[in-house]
Amino acid sequence: MDLQQILKQAQGMSSKLGEVQSALRERVVDAAAGGGLVTAYVNGDQQLVKIEIDPKAVDPDDPGLLEDLVVAAVNKALGEMKELIQAELTKAAGGRRPGLI
Repeated sequence: MDLQQILKQAQGMSSKLGEVQSALRERVVDAAAGGGLVTAYVNGDQQLVKIEIDPKAVDPDDPGLLEDLVVAAVNKALGEMKELIQAELTKAAGGRRPGLI
């Protein structure tokens, strides 16, 4: 392979990865904590876009429990989105981890 061909292939891969990243921005994953008492929704930009809290999770005598459930749900949703992003980018890169292309 000559250098021109390698550069052309790298540009094509970069373009494909950009398309996948754009598509991922539109995706939203959700994750629940406390048996579904708190559900967090995270988009492909890894931003929290919505949170649902079941009224049963609100205990005025134990606000710390609700705080813990919110943190757990958000962290779980962020983790799932990171895994989805990595999987999609790896697939788009032909099985190679992005950054190692």
